[in-house]
Amino acid sequence: MKILIIGPSWVGDMVMSQSLYRTLKANNPAASIDVMAPDWCRPILSRMPEVSNVIAMPIGHGALQLGLRRQLGKELKQTGYDQAIVLPGSLKSALVPWFADIAKRTGWLGEMRYGLLNDYRKLDKAAFPLMVERYVALAFDKAEMTSAQALPQPLLYPALQVDSESSQAACQALGLNQQRPTLAICPGAEFGPAKRWPHYHYAAAVSQLIEKGWQVWIFGSGKDQPVGDEIIAALPEQHREHCVNLAGKTQLEQAVDLMASCKAAITNDSGLMHVAAAVGLPLVALYGPSSPDFTPPLTHQAKVLRLIDGYLKVRKGDGEQGYHQSLIDITPQMALDALDELLAGQSCAS
Repeated sequence: MKILIIGPSWVGDMVMSQSLYRTLKANNPAASIDVMAPDWCRPILSRMPEVSNVIAMPIGHGALQLGLRRQLGKELKQTGYDQAIVLPGSLKSALVPWFADIAKRTGWLGEMRYGLLNDYRKLDKAAFPLMVERYVALAFDKAEMTSAQALPQPLLYPALQVDSESSQAACQALGLNQQRPTLAICPGAEFGPAKRWPHYHYAAAVSQLIEKGWQVWIFGSGKDQPVGDEIIAALPEQHREHCVNLAGKTQLEQAVDLMASCKAAITNDSGLMHVAAAVGLPLVALYGPSSPDFTPPLTHQAKVLRLIDGYLKVRKGDGEQGYHQSLIDITPQMALDALDELLAGQSCAS
């Protein structure tokens, strides 16, 4: 069976989509899975052994470009796909499989996609509260999938494969050493400071760990570089040599490979949080206005810290420097205690 997946456009969503691919392969080991996604996703998808091919989606997020979508569909028509599974909920994301005339086109109904999808499901958000459940449900006949309770348990969580040679090469390319155990921190967040744990809390936690013999690598995109610099500037001078700001200095594939060589992570709710979970790191996930009730870290080695309930759609927090008070209230000691508990559990398991 040959399956085309129209993949999501965000790092975290792309990582979580691996649960679908793993489930499809578990159901049909001979299945061939191709994923159409933005080309920047290739480093993530290349570390998913279930994916046979990555097809670059040349159209930017939000753009229609109907003619180009028609052209892509016509080109794919010759490939002989048996099924397409469309993960984004937009109407335009379902156009390419329709133009390709793929016999079975599966997805949640989303933006009124009658006709574009001929195997559509009407979403009951209460029945499928987690995004990963909504993804995995598409691997099964819709008559079976009345709620998340019908999904096989346990769910197959994302598991990115990184070989040690790739991690070592990334370390060498960036002049990094692993003479100390390494903590990954991901202090950025897509929508600004309201979803970030304050930089001074990161600095306080990091300082204690460096005092105990750790080193710290800061991960993020170029726009996260300033907050990384703020964290380092807030450290005692003698600790700064053991904290490296990699934000904006790595390609995505390097970030994945380097993170896989770390011992643990402390992270905001972000795409890199899902990468840390998928490479198997014990992690402390810090939530404020956003909620872990929809996209929690998919790992059995996580501690989620959150002091409020519900979801708050805010772009700027009510606390100092735009931070949200609920994240300010999570103290460095709370995060360190959660990390200690994770690492103690890991030691007992081994």
